[in-house]
Amino acid sequence: MKINRSLVISLFLMVLVSALYRILPNRPMGFAPQIAIGLFSGALFVKNKKWAFALPLLSMFISDLLYQGLYNAGVTNIQGFYDGQWLNYLLFAGMTAFGFLINTKKIANVLVAALAAPTSYFLVSNFFVWVSDRGYGLNRPKTFAGLLLCYDDALPFYLNSVVATVVFAAVLFGSYYIAKNWSSKRELV
Repeated sequence: MKINRSLVISLFLMVLVSALYRILPNRPMGFAPQIAIGLFSGALFVKNKKWAFALPLLSMFISDLLYQGLYNAGVTNIQGFYDGQWLNYLLFAGMTAFGFLINTKKIANVLVAALAAPTSYFLVSNFFVWVSDRGYGLNRPKTFAGLLLCYDDALPFYLNSVVATVVFAAVLFGSYYIAKNWSSKRELV
C-alpha cells in the first residue's frame, strides 16, 4: 500500500478519535474500537508490519495517558497505567496478527476475524487475570472451577468487546472499501 499524506492524516485521526472514544464516561466497559483497529491495520499493512502494530498500540497508549491524567486529577477511578499492563499491550499487538489473515475482499473473513480476535483476547487475558496473584481475578480459587468463575465475571466485557469489534470493523473496513472505490472511480475520470 502506498502511504500518502491523506492516508497518514486519516490514520492519525482514526487513532486519536478511538483513543478519545475509549475514555468516554459511561461507555459500556469493553465496548472500544482498539481490537477492530488491530484487525484493520493488520489487513491494511500486511507488508509494513510496524505500522500494523503501531496503530492499535498508539491508540491504547494515548487513551491510557489520558486515563492516567484523569485518574491523577481525581476525575476517574480508572488508572491509565498499572502493574502487568505490558501483557495487555502484548495481547492487543497479538490481535493485529488476526488482521494479517484477512482477505479484505471477503466480508466473511472480516466477520470471522472480528469474532475470533475478541474471543481469543477474552480467553487469554482472563486466564492471566485468574492466574495472577495481584487480586485482579477477585481471588478466584486456582482450580478449573475458579477459572470458569473468572471467565463468568468477564462475560459482560466479552460480549461488549465482540459487538464493538464487529461494529467498528464494519465501519473501518466499509469506509476503506468505499473510499478506495471512490478514489479509483475518480482516477478514471
